[in-house]
Amino acid sequence: MGADENPDAGPEERRALFRVVRGTPDDHELAALTAVVAAAASAGGPPEPVRAPDLWSSPAAQLRAPLLAGPGAWRASGLPR
Repeated sequence: MGADENPDAGPEERRALFRVVRGTPDDHELAALTAVVAAAASAGGPPEPVRAPDLWSSPAAQLRAPLLAGPGAWRASGLPR
C-alpha cells in the first residue's frame, strides 16, 4: 500500500520518493538508496538508434571517380560506385 492510498498519511509521507516498509536502515543506507533511485530516475529513456549516414549529403559523393580506360569502361562510367 503506497503513501497515496493511506488516508492517514502525513504530508511528508505523501511527498516521499519511497518508504521503508520493513527493517531499520541507518542514515548512510538511506542516502545510498536515495542516490541510486535518483540516478535511475534521471537516466532518461533508451538511447537513440544509430542511423546509417546519408550518402546524398556526403562530401565524398561530390568528388569524381577516376575514369579508367579499357573494355567496358564506358559502361562502368555510368554505374554508381
